[in-house]
Parts: sequence; structure tokens; C-alpha cells
Amino acid sequence: MNILLANDDGIQAIGLRALYFALKEAGHEVHVVAPVTEQSAVGHAVTLALPIRVKQFRENGFVGQGVYGTPVDCVKLGLSTLLDRKPDLVLSGINAGANVGVDILYSGTVSAATEGALMEIPSMAVSMDNFNPEDLSGQARFCAELLLRIPWDRLPRKRVLNLNFPNCPIGEAKEMVLCPHTRASYDDVYDTRQDPRGRPYYWLSGAIPPGRISPDRDRALLTAGHITLTPLHFDFTDRETLTVLKDSIS
Repeated sequence: MNILLANDDGIQAIGLRALYFALKEAGHEVHVVAPVTEQSAVGHAVTLALPIRVKQFRENGFVGQGVYGTPVDCVKLGLSTLLDRKPDLVLSGINAGANVGVDILYSGTVSAATEGALMEIPSMAVSMDNFNPEDLSGQARFCAELLLRIPWDRLPRKRVLNLNFPNCPIGEAKEMVLCPHTRASYDDVYDTRQDPRGRPYYWLSGAIPPGRISPDRDRALLTAGHITLTPLHFDFTDRETLTVLKDSIS
């Protein structure tokens, strides 16, 4: 396959590098267009008011193009300008930190894949349930093998596959489960601190309360040690409310 590889952790992130080498080893043609700096949780942001610059990276067998912009900038620029031909697949990851439930709205990783899907290219986002992974080579090889099992030509248009690995070595992960995403939201907590000059600042944390997490959805299954795969689409129309409004105000 001819693959456009992006992420939101930055072009030097170990997840992207692991995926790059695993894909190359599997015989794929890989074109990396990824942010120069970390762009976690920027969602589907696009750069409009500033020029976008590109830096070439060649080191230790790795070749890629670093973009001074967002993950979506990378995919847009790659598909429209930097690549010589349309890729067969847009792949984003491997992200440090799971992207389950409401994370899919915040995630630059998922947004990069979503941009590919919106341009009608098969797309997948890949994440690991660990914010500080040290070795993702096993997860990268699993992903490279999985790509060959997915019937890309039979999937509906404008879909994203969202793959998440549990926080354990790949050899200890439980079988992959196809599942819906978690619908519960976070309880946000802002830790209030002071800088050296006595001025307050705030640091976001928080978690999804366990009681809100459905056992058959991605967050619970990932915590239980399963690899999860969730197909996503981004038709935001609320058809139930649309029917209510039609009955009420038509």
C-alpha cells in the first residue's frame, strides 16, 4: 500500500517512528507528513492566519516531512501538495495516550485520520493507552499486519477506523474486540497553582467516572486489556431531534 503517515505527537515521536519502520518492513510505501512539534488535543484545527513551513527529516533510516502546523494541516498539505500521488491509506499514530469516547473530538490523531476520510481516502487512527510508552514496535507490527486483513474496498465512504492498544506489552494484550465508543464524558478538574511570581495558573486533569462507563464499549474493554477497534463516521445530524422539530414547528 501507498500510505500517508501522520500523527499529533510530532515527527520525532516513538510511536510514529515505530509505525514507519514496521510499515516499511512489511513492504509498504510510506510518506511521513507530521507536525514538527507536539500538537496533542488540537482537534481538527487548521492554520489560516499564518504561513505553513516544511522541514525535511533524514536520520537513522527515517525520512519524513515535518510541518510547522496542526495534524490536519499535515494531511491537507500532504494530499494536496507534498505527495506526488493519492495514497491508498491515511494512517495516524501511534499516539501516546488512548483515544476513546469523547477523546475522538479533541484528538489531533483522530482528526488527522478524519481529514483523510473526508477526502474519501481509507483512514485509521492508532493509539496506545499510555502517555509515556517506551517501546511500540510490537504494536506497530500488529498494526501493519492488521492493515492487510481489513477489507478497505468494502468499507463505506468517509469512515475512520479507530484502533487502541491497552497499557501492556503486545504479547500480554487480550484479543481485539470490535466495539462502539464510550459515550460518557469527563469530570474535569483544574488544579490551581502559582507561578514563581505568585500568579495563579490552571492545569487540566480529570477522568470519566467508572460508573458511567459501559462495559461493552471501548474505554472499559481497553482497561480490561483488550485491543479495541471502533469504526467512526462524522455525520453530526441528530435525526431524532430533527423529527421532533419537524413535528413541532413544521
